[in-house]
Amino acid sequence: MNVILCDDVENLGTIGSRVSVADGYARNYLIPRKLAVIVDSASAKQIDHELRIIRKREELKRAELTAAAAKMSGITVEFQMRAGEGDKLFGSVTTQMIAEKLAEAGYTISRKAIHLEEQIKSLGIFAVPVRFAAGIEAEIKVWVTGLEAEVTTVVDPEMDFVDEDDDDDRNPRTMAG
Repeated sequence: MNVILCDDVENLGTIGSRVSVADGYARNYLIPRKLAVIVDSASAKQIDHELRIIRKREELKRAELTAAAAKMSGITVEFQMRAGEGDKLFGSVTTQMIAEKLAEAGYTISRKAIHLEEQIKSLGIFAVPVRFAAGIEAEIKVWVTGLEAEVTTVVDPEMDFVDEDDDDDRNPRTMAG
């Protein structure tokens, strides 16, 4: 069956493309979801008119997404996480964590739009792409710093931890008196 696509369909084509697909795929998937119209169903003028409307809507949507991407480019998001030897994190920075930090900053982004090539598992500054649509992308910086752990020593003045004679190796905590 020959159809004209009304929206971009992955692995099939883009808006306005004339493609030939199986009858069942067109009748059961593409047409009910308004992703395509049958070439023979209406006059060519009607199809062209619908495609012009769809293209205008897509252009407006792309313009909005481009403006949002430009606004978001250059943002730096900071995470303070516990790290061990060699600046390795206990855990990792996830796309969900990045999306939540962006939401706190006023940007509503799906975690699926944030693309990490590999998990962030160490301290440092990382460039992370955020994909709004095909060809529209913003790059944000993710800065991972270590938590400043304060070392505190608790000393109990009533406890005597000095073991002066080598014969008595009892635990001072269990001694009475």
